[in-house]
Amino acid sequence: MRLVVFLCGTAALLSLGVSQARAQWAVYDGANHVQNVLIAARTLQQIDNQITSLANQAQMLVNQGRNLASLPLSTLSSLQSTISQTTALLAQAQNIAYSVQSVEQLYQQSYTSVSSGMSDSALFSQAQTRWQNSVGGFEDALKLQARVVGNIPSDSSAMTQLVSASQDSTGALQAAQAGNQLLALQSRQLSDIQAELAANGRATALERARNAATEAESEAQYQHFSQYNAYSPTSVSMFGSSGN
Repeated sequence: MRLVVFLCGTAALLSLGVSQARAQWAVYDGANHVQNVLIAARTLQQIDNQITSLANQAQMLVNQGRNLASLPLSTLSSLQSTISQTTALLAQAQNIAYSVQSVEQLYQQSYTSVSSGMSDSALFSQAQTRWQNSVGGFEDALKLQARVVGNIPSDSSAMTQLVSASQDSTGALQAAQAGNQLLALQSRQLSDIQAELAANGRATALERARNAATEAESEAQYQHFSQYNAYSPTSVSMFGSSGN
């Protein structure tokens, strides 16, 4: 009887264990677990992509900030100062200024008004004025040449700084600004050359005008002298007798 009861109990326990085991296998769903893992992986990938996108946007903003950064070096004030000095030197031109009205007036007075009817003192006064104009023109040209040569060291220093700034620029704006300042420096140097050519041309023109006026003056003096009657011999009495 006891044996039967034991067997029955054992069978019941085994039956209960099998039932519990079957219940556990029925709760766990492998496919669902795999699906959840894949969903989590995709979510992590999306988050990683978002982080990468934000990092790229941040880097883009940094690059834009560099491209918009201004060049810390500016040579504009020194260029303007040099141009002002050259302009002031041109304005100090002696006797005949760089003005169309001044040239027309003074040229008419001293270079084209020579005539045979003028007195010797008037001719001398005009010749003196023309000589002073020529001397002043050459002096003005020499002064301007000295100014242009004196600008070479500062131009060299500015060019070195701008080229270095262009090479070390962190963005497009700084590189462009350095290039623009180099172009401005070249423009200022060209203006120096233009001013020097104008001064040399002015001095040469004044000297040629003086030579032409001198020739006209010589012609006027000759005509003035030729107006007098030529010398005619006359009889001279010597020792109380007349001679033939």
